[in-house]
Amino acid sequence: MLIDGHGRTVNYLRISVTERCNFRCQYCMPEKPFSWVPQENLLSFEELFRFVRVAIDRGIEKIRITGGEPLLRQDLDRFIGMIHDYAPEIDLALTTNGYLLPETAPALKAAGLKRLNISIDSLKPAVAAQIAQKNVLPKVLEGIETALNLGLKVKLNMVPLRGINDGEILDLLEFARERGVRIRFIEYMENTHADASIQGLYGKEILDRIKRRYTIRKLGREGSSPAFHYEIVENGYVFGLIDPHKHDFCESCNRIRLTAEGYLIPCLYFDEAQSISRAVRGGDIDEAVEILDRVLADKPKENRWREGDENEGSDRAFYETGG
Repeated sequence: MLIDGHGRTVNYLRISVTERCNFRCQYCMPEKPFSWVPQENLLSFEELFRFVRVAIDRGIEKIRITGGEPLLRQDLDRFIGMIHDYAPEIDLALTTNGYLLPETAPALKAAGLKRLNISIDSLKPAVAAQIAQKNVLPKVLEGIETALNLGLKVKLNMVPLRGINDGEILDLLEFARERGVRIRFIEYMENTHADASIQGLYGKEILDRIKRRYTIRKLGREGSSPAFHYEIVENGYVFGLIDPHKHDFCESCNRIRLTAEGYLIPCLYFDEAQSISRAVRGGDIDEAVEILDRVLADKPKENRWREGDENEGSDRAFYETGG
């Protein structure tokens, strides 16, 4: 069992397999050139799996593959298959922008992937293109339908941005409800890599938009999920809200992150990151485990976003650890 320095059980590992992305979203990496970390700097799937196997043996029960855009990593289905074959009971999920799902979803499902979180910020082609700086909506919609037709479990994520897509909160809620999938509205997380002109909506504002049409009631959190869930009284539909400016979900945080270059990250910042790259490449798993234990001991009690703090924001690049 993995226990952090605050007595919390850690059983959830998020693995960023690449920092590359085929979108340039305004809230993430709008100015980053289309470049990538040299291949030799990345841990191979075999090297990543050396650590994953030990992490599972130590108590990891849920693994989420992230990026960047993880589907840009060649042969990702092979890595998913390695994890599934070793521990079929693992809750194995992937977060994606959905653009490459029409081509990749069948292989992912066959390899053992169980669930997908798909980002969709607008149902209007021009708005989606404004946010992603690319004509993305047709392929994303096709990816969602492909995943659903294959029987993969799907959740949708939306980041409402003031004056850009905040008028579509109800539209996307209805889009998700009609397809029988859950949507989660995510507060924009301020960071220095984003377009400085954009502003997000706080959770209360998001809920107020939904209340214009519906009556909602609080349900609470499911386990250690960062999403607080609400039910629409009129039809029973359940949606989620992720509001990192609060800290209540930090109390039950059960996750740790691993980057493609081998950095273990205990929270949504790089401050306490330590590298296991040399250890796993050298086959010294005992050293990697020692590093893991140190990172867990240093895991902070809560994140560092605070609503209304004029100094809020992060130098952290979300595309390097997948949020």
